[in-house]
Amino acid sequence: MIGATGVPGPSSRTSLFDSLSQCGISIGVNKEDLRRRVMIPNRLCTAMREAMRLKEATVDMAEPSYVAEEEEPPENPLVVFVNCKSGGRHGPILKGRLQELIGESQVLDLSLVNPSDFVQYGLACLEVLAQSGDSCARITRKNLRIMVAGGDGTVGWLLGCLGELKVQKREPVPPISIIPLGTGNDLSRSFGWGSSFPFAWRHAIKRSLYKAVTGSICHLDSWKVTVAMPAGEEMNLPHNLLELGECTIDQEGDIEGEVPEKTFCFEGVFYNYISIGMDAQVAYGFHNLRDEKPYLAHGPIANKLIYAGYTCSQGWFFTPCISDPSLRGLTNILRISIKKINSNEWEQIPVPPSVRAIVALNLHNYGSGRHPWGNLKPEYLEKRGFVEAQVDDGLLEIFGLKQGWHASLVMVELISAKHIAQAAAIRFEIRGGQWKDAYMQTDGEPWKQPLSSEYSTFVEIKRVPFQSLIVNGDVN
Repeated sequence: MIGATGVPGPSSRTSLFDSLSQCGISIGVNKEDLRRRVMIPNRLCTAMREAMRLKEATVDMAEPSYVAEEEEPPENPLVVFVNCKSGGRHGPILKGRLQELIGESQVLDLSLVNPSDFVQYGLACLEVLAQSGDSCARITRKNLRIMVAGGDGTVGWLLGCLGELKVQKREPVPPISIIPLGTGNDLSRSFGWGSSFPFAWRHAIKRSLYKAVTGSICHLDSWKVTVAMPAGEEMNLPHNLLELGECTIDQEGDIEGEVPEKTFCFEGVFYNYISIGMDAQVAYGFHNLRDEKPYLAHGPIANKLIYAGYTCSQGWFFTPCISDPSLRGLTNILRISIKKINSNEWEQIPVPPSVRAIVALNLHNYGSGRHPWGNLKPEYLEKRGFVEAQVDDGLLEIFGLKQGWHASLVMVELISAKHIAQAAAIRFEIRGGQWKDAYMQTDGEPWKQPLSSEYSTFVEIKRVPFQSLIVNGDVN
């Protein structure tokens, strides 16, 4: 499922644990051996912390270079980010256990440390020290890996921040490993880190840390979404979308509606999926409830029950025979154009009349480990002009969900979703009319999209030109 590319380890030294693991023998992880592998010298941790505090990186932040000459760099330097709001009541306890195992300086609380500051100033500090001749800083920066304890949204946040290193030509980009603390954990599932962190996590945490620093590296496509809407509408954007101001709309291909003279634009990056329709409306309702009454959403099971309640209450299962257009299919408001692989031409594709949610999927997993695209037979792939779906093939799988009963059968994998297309780029044109709003989401972060009765809103999706790096957790 995943094309993993092995990356040579930072050192030729091999521990007894490595030798036994390579022979298929599973034993416990020694705490002292793990700590020796990952522990970054205190002077470097202090310098990085000071750089983040001052938002600048200079050579003066670390101890003199003659101190560094006596140090031995860690084999597998590791920094862990913890979202203490994820995982119910276990987040803060997990943070304490991680600090006990690898040191307080290398376990960062996301409520206190912005990962963007870590990338822009913490890593820059190591780079400045390396350029000054500090070999320990150079090797630490080169071999550093990141672990994220949180849900898919938290993982995507870190991947987005680390992606800036590519843009700024500050390679290498540290790969990410995952401790799954969210509700769906589809990124974690796709790369072998599991559906949730086990109840016996006190014992599992050492094993997860060891896999984080020794696992091979996988590649993952990431996708940029840009939304251009008529100016003047108020928007509450989720944290993974950024305002751009005015932008130009690509008017190539077949555009049906009126293009606004002035536009308001925002963009973001997603790694798993983008969707429009009823599923995003349910997610939007859940997120609002969680913000208003956080005590109700205290764990994955409670979250899923709330999701189920919203699915029923918002009419996905039982659509009343009334004129409310929000309970009709997306064909009333949506046009889809795609670019196929190795093509620069936009091609319009029909929206099935019964579809009430459309999803463009990058991973195999969606909705807590479900496989809505399905495992398609070679004859069907050839008939439809599809290829086998991969996470690094430069394609998104577009499928539709009808009413809730159809979605339920898809989710229990009795049937596949409504296959629509595979695409290397996608453009949604959304028309208003009677519809006042549409609901959208990327990787579980929903928003309400205002619609105009005069002008179209455009959503364009293109692949980011570089891939993200994730450690393969599916090892012995």
